[in-house]
Amino acid sequence: MEELLRQDAAGQAQAVRDGLVSARELAEAAIARIEALDGELNAVVHRRFERALAEIDTIPARAPFRGVPILLKDLGWRQAGEPYHAGSRVSDERADAPDGYGVVRLREAGFVVLGRTNTPEFGSTITTEPVAFGATRNPYDPAYSAGGSSGGSAAAVAAGMVALATASDGGGSIRIPASLCGLVGLKPTRARVSLGPALGEGWNGFSCPGFVTRTVRDSAAALDVVSGTYPGDPYGAPELPGPLAGEVGRDPGRLRIGFLTAHPRGDVPEAPELTEAVTRAAALLESLGHDVEPGGPEALGDPDFPVHFGAIVANNVAAQVAMLGRLRGKPVELDEIEPRNAAMVASARGQSAADHILAAQWIDGFRRRMAAWWSAGHDLLLVPSLGVAPFPLGWIPSDDLSLAFGRTGHAVAYTSPFNATGQPAVSLPLHRNAAGLPVGVQLVAAFGREDLLVRVAAQLEQAAPFEHPAAR
Repeated sequence: MEELLRQDAAGQAQAVRDGLVSARELAEAAIARIEALDGELNAVVHRRFERALAEIDTIPARAPFRGVPILLKDLGWRQAGEPYHAGSRVSDERADAPDGYGVVRLREAGFVVLGRTNTPEFGSTITTEPVAFGATRNPYDPAYSAGGSSGGSAAAVAAGMVALATASDGGGSIRIPASLCGLVGLKPTRARVSLGPALGEGWNGFSCPGFVTRTVRDSAAALDVVSGTYPGDPYGAPELPGPLAGEVGRDPGRLRIGFLTAHPRGDVPEAPELTEAVTRAAALLESLGHDVEPGGPEALGDPDFPVHFGAIVANNVAAQVAMLGRLRGKPVELDEIEPRNAAMVASARGQSAADHILAAQWIDGFRRRMAAWWSAGHDLLLVPSLGVAPFPLGWIPSDDLSLAFGRTGHAVAYTSPFNATGQPAVSLPLHRNAAGLPVGVQLVAAFGREDLLVRVAAQLEQAAPFEHPAAR
């Protein structure tokens, strides 16, 4: 059974179809591993084991992922009848809310939902250390962060509790935990996955649902399951040429790829392990026949980007806090939420509606300037997944907000621009530092081109197979 737990979701589903294991046995093995490991890692904050086992017999026999265990991030990914806290002490339980559209599709595909994973309060930082539920630890070294905001999901998958877990990404929250936990983290194109029925968009379109997985084929197949628009969605993503799972193993052709080992803005300190990771990945891509050259979009160096991006995020956090107050019938006081979010809410209250719209319009122009680089003939951009080296728990302090925001800004320097542009990007576990901690590299494609990302990611995975020792 341990061997089955080390397989990816596609392998587990095949084992169930072949009769090598029953869906119940597979779920029970995953439950046992969660119970054995989570006391140290603190990845799973809500368990629904008995309900999950009771639901197995209702799964259609032909469901493609029948019996495969999965965990849901406790931010977005609402499930009817289950607690929902978004990492906050300000309870946001919505037992009477319907399943999110993505959860509906996961259950239709046969996944067995075992529980919900830890996340920082409101998903507004890059490490999972919420006051409400405590810190999630990295399976590679428990003294280190598993990243955020999908840190609980990433730690659970890296530790082998489940083969994949849901995630979301508003400024790097899929790619950063994937980098720190040695996983594949694909942020899809804006609106590839509906946020309904609860929302039309998240963080002005910056936030996208997705997954953290151990293989490229799982990321592709899982995204296929949940992709699609619903009536009432504000907009949709460009149609893909076919299922992403069908792109795995397909020849990407000879591509023109730019790469950066230093941030063009000039204010992001360089880390040797990040430079080494990108340099080695560039050499590997070149050895596979691609045209690889230094350089990237000029707009990426715009010093005004963090100000406008940060203002929009702060305004959205303030709106979320206001909604929580309405749901419970009294306003949320700033001392009820963590200092980081209280500072964002206070900042947002000093902004006008016109200020918010002007910031969004600035992002519109930034998006066009960024897109010009791909339109000029580039296929992919290669950059670090994380702007800083792997960091220990406590590195983002709660008692020094200036230091916390500064370090967070450096960490998301290579990820947040592509939330603003809505482009798809994937973090791949191609490197380790001297201490053996994972260091991911990120590939970014033009808007709507997840198909190209999957082809190249699978090509790299075959050339340099990903290792997952923490799952063993």
